[in-house]
Amino acid sequence: MTKAHKATNQAQFLLRRKLTVEGLSENQWEDIIQELNHHPCVDFAEGKPRGKLIVTFDGTHWSTDELVGLIETHGGRLKGGWWQRRRLAWYQFTDDNVRANAKHEPFCCSKIPPMKK
Repeated sequence: MTKAHKATNQAQFLLRRKLTVEGLSENQWEDIIQELNHHPCVDFAEGKPRGKLIVTFDGTHWSTDELVGLIETHGGRLKGGWWQRRRLAWYQFTDDNVRANAKHEPFCCSKIPPMKK
């Protein structure tokens, strides 16, 4: 069964992020999940065993950096390591692409492309 998206989110710009978070108690986990699920830009958030956080959000209005900032305000931190840093860099790269694509105005194939100024 597929989950219905929030009405405010654009399905074509939804991004799914899987992060490993350390340093949170059970109550802090519940607070983060609840806050994320009530955030207007977040479509869905859930916590998995061993500190896994899975969040789906609208990439045009929110970013991975803001998600990491929210985690840090609750007292958590991302797990260290090469793979986690690599994944975070890839997430930041795709965040930038989604925002750029959302602002892009397509033009018709039979028209002359717009000139750079």
